[in-house]
Amino acid sequence: MNAPLRVLVLWFPDWPLRAALGGPPPHPPTALVQAGTIVACTASAREHGVRTGQRRRIAQGHLASLRVLPHDPARDERAFLPVLQLIEKHAPGVTLLRPGLAILRARGISRYHGGEAEAAAALAAVLAEAGLPEVRIGVADGPFTAEIAARGRDACTVVPPGRSQEFLAPYPVQVLRDEQITGLLVRLGVRTLGEFTALAPLDVRDRFGEHGARLHALAAGADSRPLIPRPPDPELVRNIEFESPLGGTDQVAFAVRQTADAVLLALGDASVVCTEVRIDMTDDNGAVFSRTWLHPTCFDASDLVDRVRWQLEALAGESAKEPVDEARAFGGIMAVRIVPVAVDDAAHHQPGLFGSGTDERLHHAVSRVQTMLGHQGVVTAALAGGRWLADRQVLTPWGERPVPPRDPRSPWPGSLPDPLPAEVFLPPRPIGVLAADGTTISIDERGTLSQEPARIDGVDVQGWAGPWPVHERRWTPGGGRRGHRLQIVDDHDRAWLVFRAGERWWVEGRYR
Repeated sequence: MNAPLRVLVLWFPDWPLRAALGGPPPHPPTALVQAGTIVACTASAREHGVRTGQRRRIAQGHLASLRVLPHDPARDERAFLPVLQLIEKHAPGVTLLRPGLAILRARGISRYHGGEAEAAAALAAVLAEAGLPEVRIGVADGPFTAEIAARGRDACTVVPPGRSQEFLAPYPVQVLRDEQITGLLVRLGVRTLGEFTALAPLDVRDRFGEHGARLHALAAGADSRPLIPRPPDPELVRNIEFESPLGGTDQVAFAVRQTADAVLLALGDASVVCTEVRIDMTDDNGAVFSRTWLHPTCFDASDLVDRVRWQLEALAGESAKEPVDEARAFGGIMAVRIVPVAVDDAAHHQPGLFGSGTDERLHHAVSRVQTMLGHQGVVTAALAGGRWLADRQVLTPWGERPVPPRDPRSPWPGSLPDPLPAEVFLPPRPIGVLAADGTTISIDERGTLSQEPARIDGVDVQGWAGPWPVHERRWTPGGGRRGHRLQIVDDHDRAWLVFRAGERWWVEGRYR
């Protein structure tokens, strides 16, 4: 039997708060919020009853003076990168689990320092000297057990080899982080990992499936997750500074061409390609304008130059909309910095034996059109959450990852079920929905039609269904948006989705 993989986990408590506040604890009562829910809070806030998972209003009910900040996962990662690099100088092979949590094999560093506890103490001393005294370290047979050990009260917890199950037994099943299965276990009277491991593995597999069997193995200390060391970061960042500020878009794009070529050469030397890049521009007032760009395959030098141009055009457009302030007048760009954010193995992007595939030819063609029309000239559609068709359609410029502003998987009472109309009218256009006598049909407060629809847009009605009420944000001062929907088929076999809001009828979409 193979010896268990001994790993060392470093946990930095409340890391998102440290990244947001920019300093070590203790912090004043502060919470980070995402979608109205507390995702992280300081120890001083927890003392007053604030907890992660609470709604913002409930948390502020516990502590009226609670400072609330938006959560930015990208900021957490950026702030944690220097910490990873510091750890890597003293213990190569560190792997990022998530911002604030890192892992590495214990064998090499423990041999160097003469033991696992000694290695953990040496790392803790290095981090404390760098201003990170709050770090907690756990050493165990696998990542799961080591993470639980790191989250203990002691600065360093070493679980002896082969003792993982005994160590984990008293912990509650909630540490498995699966609300559905742990909730069912609690209802069945199974409250600790020890009680969970006492169940027969075959019974757990039959009742909870493969995922439940995996959690059962974790509770028993059997952690088979592979540990992939994080390779050292190559020097991929390139920047250029100008002697005098450049105000023209073409000037900056031409000047940055050699810098873009240098980035591609550095990527080539490291045998990687860039799929996500951040471009930082510094103006003559010292302000830095940053934007992250994505690519469906990988960037080449022309793509990078195009992103610089588009970012400058957007910056110039925003400056034109803002009130003129002589003290902050935009004069030009003094420096451009190109930072590869995400890279991939170049072997994954090599053309096939007989040349590039259809997807790559399509990308080059569409990118060429986008270069001529501008960044917003070519867009792709993605589905978002919402009750109205206009809210569910999100258009993203070609080459960027679609980020829906509302989760389409969340429940949206009153939203339209599939199939959705193939054509959406933005904005909705007025339309006439008439009765047989030519009068406009109305809908009363109970959602009842005044008469049956007979004509729509000058065409006879063949069939109809509805109405269905839609009412959202009714708590707002104006009463929110409300209306009643109907699906109507005319005698040309065209299906329409219409709604009545106020005293008018509008058409949202058309089925094809």
